[in-house]
Amino acid sequence: MIPLIPIIAGIAALAVGVLVLRTYGPRFRVGRLLASTPEVSVAEAREFATGRPRYVRVGGRIDAEDEFEDDAHRPLVFRRTRLQVRRDATWVALEDGRERVRFEVRDGLEAIAVDDAALDVGLVVMPRESVGSAADVGDRVPAGTPPETPVRLLIEQVSSVEHAIVLGVPSLGADGEPILSAGLGRPLVLTTFEPDEAMRILTEGDRGRPLVAVACFAGGLVMIGIGLVLAATGVAA
Repeated sequence: MIPLIPIIAGIAALAVGVLVLRTYGPRFRVGRLLASTPEVSVAEAREFATGRPRYVRVGGRIDAEDEFEDDAHRPLVFRRTRLQVRRDATWVALEDGRERVRFEVRDGLEAIAVDDAALDVGLVVMPRESVGSAADVGDRVPAGTPPETPVRLLIEQVSSVEHAIVLGVPSLGADGEPILSAGLGRPLVLTTFEPDEAMRILTEGDRGRPLVAVACFAGGLVMIGIGLVLAATGVAA
């Protein structure tokens, strides 16, 4: 029975680590997909569009014919603006506006379109945030909201001067051209950061919970290893 104790403790520690990461909600899954999805070239992704569906990762420069500008005159292909109110421990969207044009990811001479309409939780960019109170936005909050309730304006945008990593399922669009979109039960993911930096954005700079999760995983594996060694020693004896 003694070897079972560290093994059970190790399994429990691993479970705690998973639960800690799951407190990030859908962002945890996006981070896991960024770390594990196989990378292919844009040319390969285009070929996959006519074959068996598969979830892949491609990288390249954002390109579009009809950009629009932000207030700093940067050429944009996508902008999402959300007004959110703080309720308990979460931010709840009151307004969710999107501006977008058709764009693609280009690598050399090859390009594949991105289904901008499918971008949601998988959009990982540096957000622009402005925080205030309900009193600052007047009738844009529900009637009866206390004036001191925290609110924030969150802007996420993608520029055509950036490079991006995109995760999705290649298929043929309505125009017969290859396009990357959500599929196989997984979201469309687009980030303008390398995976490690994208993870920092996904965790919103919170270093405590990831460290707790790493400690749980490391401790759990050590405990399981100790249990297996004790079990093997007992069998040998």
